[in-house]
Amino acid sequence: MPLTLEQAIGQKLMLSFAGTEPSAEILAVLKRQHVGGITLFRALNVESPAQVRALTETLQRAAAASGQPPLLIAADQEGGQLMALGDGPTPFPGNMALGATGSEDLARRAGTAIGRELSAMGINVNFAPVCDVNINPQNPVVGTRSFGEDPALVARLSAAKIRGMQAAGVAATAKHFPGHGDTLLDSHDGTPVLPHDSARLHGVELPPFVAAVRADVRLIMTAHIALPAFNDGLNLPATLSPKILRGLLRDELGFAGVIVSDAMDMRAIEQGPGLVIDAIAALFAGVDLLILNHTAAEQQAVYAGAVQAARRALLSPEDTLTSAQRVLALKRWLAEHQPFSLEVVGCAEHRALALEVASHAVTLVRDTARQLPLRLPPEARIAAIVPRPADLTPADTSSYITPSLAQALRKYHSPVDEFIMRLNPPEAEVAALQEQLSRYALVVVSTINATAHPGQAALVNALLKRDVPTVAVALRMPYDLLAYPTAPTYVCVYSIQSPAMEALARALFGHIPFAGRLPVSIPSR
Repeated sequence: MPLTLEQAIGQKLMLSFAGTEPSAEILAVLKRQHVGGITLFRALNVESPAQVRALTETLQRAAAASGQPPLLIAADQEGGQLMALGDGPTPFPGNMALGATGSEDLARRAGTAIGRELSAMGINVNFAPVCDVNINPQNPVVGTRSFGEDPALVARLSAAKIRGMQAAGVAATAKHFPGHGDTLLDSHDGTPVLPHDSARLHGVELPPFVAAVRADVRLIMTAHIALPAFNDGLNLPATLSPKILRGLLRDELGFAGVIVSDAMDMRAIEQGPGLVIDAIAALFAGVDLLILNHTAAEQQAVYAGAVQAARRALLSPEDTLTSAQRVLALKRWLAEHQPFSLEVVGCAEHRALALEVASHAVTLVRDTARQLPLRLPPEARIAAIVPRPADLTPADTSSYITPSLAQALRKYHSPVDEFIMRLNPPEAEVAALQEQLSRYALVVVSTINATAHPGQAALVNALLKRDVPTVAVALRMPYDLLAYPTAPTYVCVYSIQSPAMEALARALFGHIPFAGRLPVSIPSR
């Protein structure tokens, strides 16, 4: 459809709002101007699958009533640590669990199931999968969101998950281009600067994005990371770089789909009055969709500034219209697919698949004590220790989950007591737990990023010094072994979701094999 310049700019914006029903402000915007789409967030918009379906239908009706094309409605439903749509959808393990399976079939099937559930709730764009190659053990933001450290593995599984998701009629998003896997800084907090040149990117970071393009991925999300080698020495975020977006992604990789920015409210991007300038810079660089998780006033300022920039030819009017047509082409592709019924959300078939993924992922790294499989007298008591999960980055919904480790263990051995410790327990809490745990026949102690939380490491090391029979389990990153290197029995499950706890219990008691393989290496192991 032909668009005016104002309508074209509107189609290039992804807005957000607070409320489980459309706010008066967002309805007014939809009545006043074109909008590309809406991003939904767990903390802002989600109560239940049925509520989300009602919300998305109301938003689409409002857009239609004002003569607009259907909205893109997006969420970050990655699986694992980032689940944007609450407790109703199937709790799939994340990408690193799939990486431990090495299975393209499981990645494709998981992508399809996630896509079906999103479709049933009226969400037609998933900001997933993460295609970053996580080769830096100290990466604070990617971690288990990545399939692993091997570019070829990440490429295979990224393409499979994309194909599965898009087979369900939901547009997948490969992120974060050109690769966020080797950063020491979270781009939510600032601009990571990487020294990588073209040869390095083509060898490590880019293969998954090449595979994504070949899999016909519909969107690619930019990273707010700086690569001075591509920008004449400037620490310019890739989101604002024409050489990276137009040169590398469009011209060299041949991507013809929609380029979407990472969230523009992250601190790598200028906020306040500078937000409008950076938004215009991103559009000039080649971004087709801007994710604006800002106040209504700030969203309106970006819209007005971009319209004025196009009117003054600071943004090419022709390029602006062409870019908006890419967004409309995506919307036409989405319109070819019928939504699934709400009955698929959290259905038995999908939950069985989530358990299948978790069961193939659980990894035995070490058992020099020959404790496994567990064979305990019926009266022997097990202590199950779990850190209380927290959101370690803004790209995290772990705080909503209570790991069910003790519950899972009790299915195979009744006398299990549960201990919940703080994420970084202080010395007094560690000492008190030591005294209590010394009386148990076995301790299953789980950790979450223990290398960054020394209290967890202190507890595990204290138990090992007391010769308390201990099985250490990394619930998130495998690097936890670095924090307690003498642990004789060490297992990785890559997830705190219930399927991972069930798979762990089954494997510990010998009901399934430890089938997973480490998708990242543990330094000095």
